[in-house]
Amino acid sequence: MRKILLFVLFIISAEFLFAQGYKIDVELPNAANREVKLAYHYLDKIYARDTVLLNDKGSGTFQGDTLLPQGLYKILIDESGHFDFLIGSDQEFYLYNNGLDASKMKIEGSKESEAFVDYLVFLRNLQTQSRVLNQQFKSATADEQKKEIRAQQVSLNDEMIAYRDKINREFPGSLLYKFMVANEVPTIDISTLPAEIRQNDSLLLLARFNYQREHYWDYFDYTDERMLYTPFYKSKLETWFNKVLYPAYDSVKPYVYSFLDEVESNPRIFQFATSFFVNASINSNVLGMDALFVDLANDYYLSGKAFWAAEESLDKIRENVLFLKDNLIGKTGPELMLESYNGEYISLHQIDAEITVVLIYEPDCGHCKVFVPEFYDKVYQKYKDKGLEVYAIYSMENKQDWTDFLVKHDLWDWINVWDKDHTSRFKILYDGRTTPGVYVLDRDKTIIAKRLDMEQLDVLMKERLQ
Repeated sequence: MRKILLFVLFIISAEFLFAQGYKIDVELPNAANREVKLAYHYLDKIYARDTVLLNDKGSGTFQGDTLLPQGLYKILIDESGHFDFLIGSDQEFYLYNNGLDASKMKIEGSKESEAFVDYLVFLRNLQTQSRVLNQQFKSATADEQKKEIRAQQVSLNDEMIAYRDKINREFPGSLLYKFMVANEVPTIDISTLPAEIRQNDSLLLLARFNYQREHYWDYFDYTDERMLYTPFYKSKLETWFNKVLYPAYDSVKPYVYSFLDEVESNPRIFQFATSFFVNASINSNVLGMDALFVDLANDYYLSGKAFWAAEESLDKIRENVLFLKDNLIGKTGPELMLESYNGEYISLHQIDAEITVVLIYEPDCGHCKVFVPEFYDKVYQKYKDKGLEVYAIYSMENKQDWTDFLVKHDLWDWINVWDKDHTSRFKILYDGRTTPGVYVLDRDKTIIAKRLDMEQLDVLMKERLQ
């Protein structure tokens, strides 16, 4: 008897497990006899998940054997006809919409999805009231009238906070609540600051910056995989990396590594975040941020942690690390011993100058044709007697082409060198994949800047030499 009972319980349990799927009955009278899609938001894109042909009453069912990822979904009727709704843990429900907005939508069978519809209606009403008050404030002339309108605006904000608190009590830990507060921006209460900070614009700006950096994620749970299935995650991360963190390698790295440590236990988030930081750091316009790329590449991709990376991607990352690791800002520029135009060998490290610019160029490069002579005339001539020297490397093998270029632009004052047989590896040590290549070294041959344009070079020379 006991064995039979256990067997029956096993069958019931198995049936319960296999029953876990989604079943969404939809009724869309305006889309009768049309094919509609169930789509989902993922980061900044929308993907189709299921398709159904509605009957002549606009009814149909989206159904699957496995649960859908919780997130913001969309019913797609056509390119201009679509609307959003939220799918939480309850994934068997009925959805009716006789239009394209929340005011005509009704959901039964999923409390969280129903509450999302109510929230959309509430939010639209609040936004309408806010627009009316803004217009009234603009046209108001009396101070007392403006004060009253301001009070009403504050009241609307309090109403929103109260609504969110109510949702949090009714649906603790829900996607709905996290969705509602995802775009909340933390702001510092200035009244809590000392008077000397409140009365100093620079100190106040710094206090606001530091507060936002430390509290930016207060309302956004970046460790929750469900947030990937909303339009917010990627834009939130981009803003944090590009605008909230102080734009310097040493400042950004600890925050990025801490972020990755916290999400590493979630493979999907970890994959997205690591890929994002790697791409953002190598493509950053911030001077020196390529050092973060090298660190991330070594610690996550080339270490084997990036389980998603194909060999082709790893090869590209290895190549970039090879060409970047020796010429990072703050490092000593690699020594070069190259042959001059006259056949002498000249050591880069033996150059006695306050500033040495390593310039890599090829005469047939369209940008080089403009940049090199302009740099010679506008920067080198201006600062050559104030401590600037240039180690100008012709990167090709045809000495006649090199000669013609030097003669044409009269580039004989600075140090002209080449490596006909490419034995020095200068193209790897100083990343000569694109030209012109510009590296600025101080007296100790430490790299202090690179990839600067003409204006930036002039400003830097003025700061260092004049």
